[in-house]
Amino acid sequence: MTEFLKQRIEEHEYNVQYHRMTLPKFIITMDGYFRLGMVNQHKHLLKPGDQCIGGGYYAFDFVSNRIILDRESYDFGRPRWHLLETLKVPSTYRGLRIIYKYDDGFHDDFDVSEELKAEYYD
Repeated sequence: MTEFLKQRIEEHEYNVQYHRMTLPKFIITMDGYFRLGMVNQHKHLLKPGDQCIGGGYYAFDFVSNRIILDRESYDFGRPRWHLLETLKVPSTYRGLRIIYKYDDGFHDDFDVSEELKAEYYD
């Protein structure tokens, strides 16, 4: 291994250990709020008084006008959609269909936009 490669590996390990990368994450709250953003941890999407009932990661599918949600929050687990009747979505995302993919070989995809009533907020 060259000295240059060793140095790059050490730099990478330092960055991973001390500078967490922000990732596209989402949460849902007991009050029905859907929040998403580029954060280090899901808890950074919470506001005072929020009770999180799950979260995961997101990606935009602009070709199909969808927000694809998947995986789960390390701290809060998978979204517990069954606890909600209405999802309060930021108005910026009006017109985008929201789909949660379980990708576990057991559950079908959950069409959030079809299963829950959407309320939009600013």
